[in-house]
Amino acid sequence: MMMEQLEKIREEARRQIEEIDSLEKLNEIRVSILGKKGTLTGILKGMKDVPKEERPKVGQMVNEAREQIESTIAAAQKSIERKVLEERLKKEKIDVTLPARRFEPGHSHPNIVALRELERIFVGMGYEVMEGPEIEKDYYNFEALNIPDGHPAKDEQDTFYINGDILLRTQTSSTQIHAMESGRIPIRMIAPGRVYRSDAVDATHSPTFHQVEGLVVDKGITFADLKGTLAEFARQLFGEDTKVRFRPHHFPFTEPSAEMDVSCFKCGGKGCSFCKGEGWIEILGCGMVHPHVFEMSGIDPEEYTGFAFGVGLERIALLKYGIDDMRLLYENDIRFLKQF
Repeated sequence: MMMEQLEKIREEARRQIEEIDSLEKLNEIRVSILGKKGTLTGILKGMKDVPKEERPKVGQMVNEAREQIESTIAAAQKSIERKVLEERLKKEKIDVTLPARRFEPGHSHPNIVALRELERIFVGMGYEVMEGPEIEKDYYNFEALNIPDGHPAKDEQDTFYINGDILLRTQTSSTQIHAMESGRIPIRMIAPGRVYRSDAVDATHSPTFHQVEGLVVDKGITFADLKGTLAEFARQLFGEDTKVRFRPHHFPFTEPSAEMDVSCFKCGGKGCSFCKGEGWIEILGCGMVHPHVFEMSGIDPEEYTGFAFGVGLERIALLKYGIDDMRLLYENDIRFLKQF
């Protein structure tokens, strides 16, 4: 009776294997016969009902049947895999007579080129590059920078609010506050990053752009240190003959504050269309850190002084490469980007 069952299982397995054409179906047959609930496994479980004197013989028959079925399945698997490979080779055949795909190596975006140049200059002067969150608290973006609610400067930097306390930062100066709150002094850092303001898009404005803010905090820092640092920065960026001038200005977080101009690197300060005949180009804002900003950050303004500055990265790229429209930087026009 058991021999008949084994023979029936072998024949049924052989018939099913001959009809299949995929590895998935072959695996289904393997499970249905040799799996935990398979037909052959069921016979093995029934060995307890076989008389003791017949068990060795029956066990040998079952093992032989298992080996035959496994051998048949293995042969079928090789055959199917060979057919699958042959079909792939036919479909994926490479025509070596076709022209090769043209490979065009990429390169850095003008913004990245300008940023790497700024980082090189300031790191060479001993500055650390620090990054901060683009989603910021209103406190760090405004209040800690001496811009309380109702201050006119807050209206000028109208931004994108997530709720009453969380917003997309309008300046990377918030990173400076985080650095000062850490208590690690002296501080010499620049904070590059993306910022957001509710500005209409035109040749010189965008709702999203990039800034590089700088901060120095230590004992005995003066405005002379600020002027010397930024003058050296301008010379390394625009050329050794570049001159700088500082004009009084107002920023809530610095006192005194100034706008810095550089002599036109196109005409050497003589006056041309690039500098609109003035011989000077406005490049950044700067000043000595306001004592109240120090106090809110936990730094004693009687013991420490410092200076801060901020420059628009896109402005540097526009000036350095003679680009007259900021929108060109974001349109991803290959014809434009290839020039850099």
